[in-house]
Amino acid sequence: MPYAKAKDGTMLYYKDWGRGDPVVLLHGWPLSGDSFDDAAVRLVEAGHRAIIPDRRGFGRSDQPWDGHDYDTYADDVAAVLEDAGVNEPVSLVGFSMGGGEVARFLTKQGQRRVKKAVLISSVVPYMAQTDDNPNGVPQSTFDQMTEGMKKDRAHFFKGFFKDFFGSGLLSNPVSDEVEMNAWRQAMMAGLRPTLAAAQAFATTDFRPDLKSFTVPTLVIHGTSDQTVPIDATGRVVANEVPGAQLIEYDGSAHGVTETDKERLINDLLTFLGDGRGAQASGQDDQRSAIPLTLTERY
Repeated sequence: MPYAKAKDGTMLYYKDWGRGDPVVLLHGWPLSGDSFDDAAVRLVEAGHRAIIPDRRGFGRSDQPWDGHDYDTYADDVAAVLEDAGVNEPVSLVGFSMGGGEVARFLTKQGQRRVKKAVLISSVVPYMAQTDDNPNGVPQSTFDQMTEGMKKDRAHFFKGFFKDFFGSGLLSNPVSDEVEMNAWRQAMMAGLRPTLAAAQAFATTDFRPDLKSFTVPTLVIHGTSDQTVPIDATGRVVANEVPGAQLIEYDGSAHGVTETDKERLINDLLTFLGDGRGAQASGQDDQRSAIPLTLTERY
């Protein structure tokens, strides 16, 4: 699989599967692009081209000390698209902190580069609890997470994924192996990127970015999400983005990519449509087209 070079030289791993209308799948924290494998396979089978990066610091991408902010993350997405030779508008699908990349990419690149947007259990528009965002997450919660990761990251994530998937004494929505696989992906990341990325999604205010959502937008969020509360995120986006479609998964926790996998994939396929349109028009053969200018890239 290929690597793209970011503006600062960081090498970004990504999968590039299939042909057709391109869909970029942006994973959540602290996972990797592997968390989108099931959805990516189904999208390719429906005629789409699935592009699945590992965020800098995670998965198989480089683990630099710097660059763990959403402006850089959005530029990294642009670098991946350039390396993949994608010049037509793409559909962006962001899970959890990946939703912030969707928002910032829209702000920096605009509708010219984006066809549709999907936010799944997303941190957009603002995670932190403040006077003007009372439904957000208290700073003390983020402080406890940081302390836990610094003390014993492996142990912290074992417990973290219980809440992530909504597992408990009376509820086991995913198998032990799914939790183990999530833990595996989390432990592939470096400690510095893990902490810095958490700081980024906990403190970045995407409310100004909402005005950039001028494309068809789908919001999917579990009503029992304790990791990213729906009242501070998904419902706000649905209220403030004209025409946004909100699908609430009643009783579902944060990790709907696994707990509601089939429903989620079907909702994505319905929203994104048949990906063979690009093939019919020959657009998927334009990978050798004239590259974007520096201004257009970033």
